[in-house]
Amino acid sequence: MLQRDYTTSQLDVLEAEAIHIMREVAAEFERPCLLFSGGKDSIVMLRIAEKAFWPAPIPFPLMHVDTGHNFSEVIEFRDRRTEELGARLIVASVQESIDTGRVVEETGRRASRNRLQTTTLLDAIEDNEFDAVFGGARRDEEKARAKERVFSFRDDFGQWDPKNQRPELWNLYNAKIRKGEHIRAFPLSNWTELDIWDYIRREGIEIPSIYYAHTRKVFERDGMLLADNPWITRGDDEPVFEAVVRYRTVGDATCTGAVQSSAATVEEIIEEIAATRITERGATRADDRASEAAMEDRKREGYF
Repeated sequence: MLQRDYTTSQLDVLEAEAIHIMREVAAEFERPCLLFSGGKDSIVMLRIAEKAFWPAPIPFPLMHVDTGHNFSEVIEFRDRRTEELGARLIVASVQESIDTGRVVEETGRRASRNRLQTTTLLDAIEDNEFDAVFGGARRDEEKARAKERVFSFRDDFGQWDPKNQRPELWNLYNAKIRKGEHIRAFPLSNWTELDIWDYIRREGIEIPSIYYAHTRKVFERDGMLLADNPWITRGDDEPVFEAVVRYRTVGDATCTGAVQSSAATVEEIIEEIAATRITERGATRADDRASEAAMEDRKREGYF
């Protein structure tokens, strides 16, 4: 007699939930978009979107908030993957925000454009009249993100109030907003970094080469390895050296650190992550080494 296995794996459950969230947003909102940076979380979100609406094309545009200080491997992947899918890509430029006087560029040794992204993002949401924005945030990243709902309400100033959030009972999401307000939707809320990599392995998803071990010129600052690049100011006490590293997360090259690693395959990365006790953002994002209260303030302002 034929035996059938109806067991549902953890990844199946997470995928089904993410697909449900994607379809709910597409049904409830008029002008959603998906934030796509070319990083691993947004790549997984893109695969979820493909599955959610297949065989139809993805029914909303992709948007990248571009600091102008990006790793070339990631931008190349972003553009190529978007073209392969035939998707519409909106690039919201921080440099343009600086040129038009919307924000003032930081100066000094630790200058970064990472925080300036907030204004650029909110301007792009307003200009394109987006009423829902898919983000790749996960609750395991840091405590402020753990307070987010799956449908995270933003007022007409783009602000988030953790004490005034809508309940989400039995996966029922409140999509009611007024003109000018919007929702940040997080399909990967219940995923962990390890889940992301397990899914990448299962689905055979291509990711930028920067996530795998490679030799790169770096220097040490505050216990982190930062890439030597034309946008960052080094001190005399920060000599450049070559190291075998990889990136656990990607973002603005001025504040995203690498980790020393020999993991050159997805399987080796999974083994490495399973053994570590440090979150990816705590290990590799200089601007995220802040208190919970400071991170929460940034989110209140409209930060990702």
